[in-house]
Amino acid sequence: MSAIVSWMSDVAVAQELGSRMAELRLRKNLTQAALAEAAGVSKRTVERLEKGQTGTQLTAFLRICRVLDLLDRFEDLVPKPLASPIEQLKLQGKVRKRASGVKPEAPNPAWTWGDEP
Repeated sequence: MSAIVSWMSDVAVAQELGSRMAELRLRKNLTQAALAEAAGVSKRTVERLEKGQTGTQLTAFLRICRVLDLLDRFEDLVPKPLASPIEQLKLQGKVRKRASGVKPEAPNPAWTWGDEP
């Protein structure tokens, strides 16, 4: 097994992940059929994932990761972003609900009869 690094192609990463998942499945003494049944996916999906074939649905991948007890590791993979100290002071316990964006221009005052130049 090799390390997954940023310069690898998507196919190479998928193949490495599939190889690792196959090894974990074997260490848990699960057949592809048993893993597929426990994950609620087809055996063919497990086969494609382990071969590193791209196009496997993310939900199927997540189901298989759940059966192999890998979901907790996703916290390290995609950690929750932390607010900077300045942002924490600005928020002061408030929870951000919207993204900032371009503010719309102020609307033109309503036209009424007799306002023509």
